[in-house]
Amino acid sequence: MFRNLVGALIHRERISTTLAKAKELRGKVEKTITLGKRGTLHARRQAFKLVPAKEAVQKVFGPLAERYANRPGGYTRIIRIGHRKGDDAPMAFIELVDRDGEEQAPAKGKATSGKDAKVAKPKVAEKKKAAPKAKEAKAPAEKKEADPKEASKKDEKKEDK
Repeated sequence: MFRNLVGALIHRERISTTLAKAKELRGKVEKTITLGKRGTLHARRQAFKLVPAKEAVQKVFGPLAERYANRPGGYTRIIRIGHRKGDDAPMAFIELVDRDGEEQAPAKGKATSGKDAKVAKPKVAEKKKAAPKAKEAKAPAEKKEADPKEASKKDEKKEDK
């Protein structure tokens, strides 16, 4: 079962399974990717023991080895997604980090101004929050100013009667 899960995770780069299986699978996948980084014939034969699919082993020794060449470990991530409806088993996504679908991460890294822009947005929001408070502060003051006028008008009306 775990050999098939390793093959599926390498092929799809993200799978949903129970939390217990995901935790056990993490070590097997990371060992396979480390073998791919070695790139030797002996490592390839050891990888075939862990992964039955030829395409998955080729992917490990090709694109995945290049992708994780500078990473010393930690090739997978487990994300809890709640409980399964039928038996209430805890479910999780297990995925490879720096996936092809996650190309937004380099965009964040190369644009430091993007982070500054995020910082600037709350400043704008703070100004917006500050402005209504100022209006609220002015509004009671205006009412207080209006109240004496209204009171004097009422007094004048009473005197007229």
